[in-house]
Amino acid sequence: MWQLDWTKLADILTYDPRQPMIFSSGLFLFLFLGFSLIYALLQKRTTARLLFVSAFSYYFYYKSSGVYFFLLGVVSVSDYLLAARMARTETLWKRKMLVVVSLCINLGLLCYFKYTNFFYEILCPLWNGHYEAFDIFLPVGISFFTFQSLSYTIDVYRRDLKPLDSLLDYVFYVSFFPQLVAGPIVRARDFIPQIRQPLFVSKEMFGQGVFFIVSGLFKKAVISDYISINFVERIFDNPSLYSGLENLFGVYGYALQIYCDFSGYSDMAIGIALLLGFRFPINFDSPYKSDSVTDFWHRWHISLSSWLRDYLYISLGGNRKGKIRTYINLILTMLLGGLWHGASWNFIIWGALHGVALAVHKFIRSLFHRPKNYRSTGWRRVFAVIITFHFVCFCWIFFRNTEFEGSVSMIRQIFTSFHPELFVQLVEGYWKVFVLMGIGYVLHWCPDSWQNACSRGMTRMPLVGQALILIALIFLVIQVKSSDIQPFIYFQF
Repeated sequence: MWQLDWTKLADILTYDPRQPMIFSSGLFLFLFLGFSLIYALLQKRTTARLLFVSAFSYYFYYKSSGVYFFLLGVVSVSDYLLAARMARTETLWKRKMLVVVSLCINLGLLCYFKYTNFFYEILCPLWNGHYEAFDIFLPVGISFFTFQSLSYTIDVYRRDLKPLDSLLDYVFYVSFFPQLVAGPIVRARDFIPQIRQPLFVSKEMFGQGVFFIVSGLFKKAVISDYISINFVERIFDNPSLYSGLENLFGVYGYALQIYCDFSGYSDMAIGIALLLGFRFPINFDSPYKSDSVTDFWHRWHISLSSWLRDYLYISLGGNRKGKIRTYINLILTMLLGGLWHGASWNFIIWGALHGVALAVHKFIRSLFHRPKNYRSTGWRRVFAVIITFHFVCFCWIFFRNTEFEGSVSMIRQIFTSFHPELFVQLVEGYWKVFVLMGIGYVLHWCPDSWQNACSRGMTRMPLVGQALILIALIFLVIQVKSSDIQPFIYFQF
């Protein structure tokens, strides 16, 4: 008969800092099957469904960051109350004070958990002190849900959005688990109108959801994880031990890895949301097809780049205060965008490079009087895409290396110790990596019509077929990722 090991079950369901729960983990996919059943049973009971999803979202965050799940409650309650008060306040300076309080709470939490040690290390030499890092845990996804909550209070302050009447609805919006720990950053104005809508998942939505989950899992769990562990990490950990050719392909590998990692997780979030009856905006749109840095940021992490544009760049003055100020605002926005990714100088350098490139591209475009929607064609476009891709790859070197010396060493190896004669040996030694990289880049650069055709094919498939594909994929990943689900059910004769 079947026996249940309750001790093992308790160990699995409690927080383990060594194995935080993510979409591609076997535990999440295992729990998601049970979650989906209860969610379907609550289809016509809106309030109960919102409570259930919010509770599951808080548990999901607990499995990702332990006791720090209470930060979700702090952000949700404070911003809900501040926005409600803001909507009832007519005096401008009082409304400004309320939005400043919201900024202080959200950015204060973000700065404390993410940047305390970084700024302490910078300031320590001023008083000849000895730097010793504080033991501060960084909650997963704090950069995402603080920015998401800020979009609500700022929109209410600007009178672009009416505040919610229900705290439950706002808790649901901030904590909704598909986008909680890794985005996309969903705007309140886009998501809130969907909360109280009757739950309806059409055959088309279900098919699209399955397609996004399958493609996201393939990107994240197959391409990104494999080439990272078996190739990219080895090159970036010791670039001076490898030839310039190996370093160059290590950079190409990282460019694909980080795209598949970020976009794969976003695809899974979009797909899961569709299965639950909610629509998220697309977060990545084949960014390496870009023919300029500006175009790249219209395609890469779209929810973040649009957030920085609407709430930071425009707040700094945007392009309303002259050309010089516009270029400065672009650089400042990207500097802060780089710092948002992590508390390290390598992220600041990466942001500065992109900021300067955006300013230069804007200057050239104005010099030749080219409109914003200008697109090069033919061989000129091919050349522009190649140049843009390699500039982005050059910037990834500084993004990935935690030490500036590592970036310099990698660039030096590429330009002074290339050794192209090692290419055949390199491919033979890492043929599986190169096969996956080839598949990844071909799929990325293939025409959009191919991807659309695959998506349409999934939506046209019978609902039973879609469900079987999804269930089979979930059980396959559970089997592959079985290390994070030690068996707690065993069969006894």
